[in-house]
Amino acid sequence: MTPGQPGRQLMQVAFIVEDLDAAAKVWIATTGIGPFFRIDHITLGEVTYRGMPAPSADFSVALAQSGGMQIELIQQHCDTPSAYRDTIAKGTGGFHHLSIYTADYDATRQRYIDQGFVSAIDAAFGAMRFCYVDTAAALGCMIEIVEEDALQTAAFTRIAEGAAGWDGVTDPIRPLFP
Repeated sequence: MTPGQPGRQLMQVAFIVEDLDAAAKVWIATTGIGPFFRIDHITLGEVTYRGMPAPSADFSVALAQSGGMQIELIQQHCDTPSAYRDTIAKGTGGFHHLSIYTADYDATRQRYIDQGFVSAIDAAFGAMRFCYVDTAAALGCMIEIVEEDALQTAAFTRIAEGAAGWDGVTDPIRPLFP
């Protein structure tokens, strides 16, 4: 699989962490995966939390590529109810979700809804829509569905290219959007 290509395959595994930089450093030291690309204090648009309009949680992410799988670390900075806090309590960390990047967002999301799962969060990051479907009872985690978007594909490509050419030392944590 080429990173950032839409399809039904899982393309990302994500973890909630309490300290983004510390967690990225541990991932780098333990696995050699990197570099991690940060996006700080993300603001989402059109947020719906469990079917009701809601404010955006304040959170930051760090992303790295390992072969065909992307690793995402997420730090929530506030106490706003969110899909992150639904499964991982404040003060703890752990595995949170798997992600699907799709050109057919509506059909992919509906397939989960038709199975009786509910969307914990529906939101937009720029023009790109995404949701977290609460599949925790069935899979032990949520499924994130991300709509294919040219800017998102370019970001995913940048992360993959950074990993392919990384020397394991230089700029281990860097901004995704300089």
